[in-house]
Amino acid sequence: MRGCSRRTKFIFGGCMPVNMLFDEMNIDAVIDIAITVRPPVVSQERLKQLLHYNLDTGIFYYLENGEEAGWITPSGYISIYVDGRYYAAHRLAILYTDGYFPELTVDHKNRIRNDNRRANLREASHQCQARNSWLSKKNTTGIKGVSYIPQQRKWEARIKVDRKDRHLGVRYSLLEAAYLRYAAEQCLGFPECDENSSAKQFIERNK
Repeated sequence: MRGCSRRTKFIFGGCMPVNMLFDEMNIDAVIDIAITVRPPVVSQERLKQLLHYNLDTGIFYYLENGEEAGWITPSGYISIYVDGRYYAAHRLAILYTDGYFPELTVDHKNRIRNDNRRANLREASHQCQARNSWLSKKNTTGIKGVSYIPQQRKWEARIKVDRKDRHLGVRYSLLEAAYLRYAAEQCLGFPECDENSSAKQFIERNK
């Protein structure tokens, strides 16, 4: 446990007595230790003392030795360890260039999670980020929100708004269903989140 003895446990960034963890009377002590031990959030000034960020490539480098910083996590994002904390590289990029940590989610416009070029990053709500996502593996039409109904021999168009599926209608052709989906995307402002609409691409290929 990072050097902690058997009688202590690693928590909040430090070693604490096990019996303290279960003693309600010591909750204030637990909080005090947590606040004292946990490293502060890195500032833009401190970040620039340690790392250089290339806006064109999206890569961070250690100023001390010139080596590339960070590693790719199992989820595909790049993580960087700075002064005792782990940070997502795309969030550090905003801090480095704009001077603050974004309150919203940082979205990758091209959906490539380790492409941290500044031009590829934008602050977005969770809903906007969900809109800019890859097609589900279960999708068989190549168009997000469009599926085939065998019983009716028609194509159904749907769209998700506020985590709820909205039925847009059914059509006899896939192209017509694609038009339905794309029209709804336009009305709801999806292009602001998803610049690569699968419905739009299908329509352009089949005009």
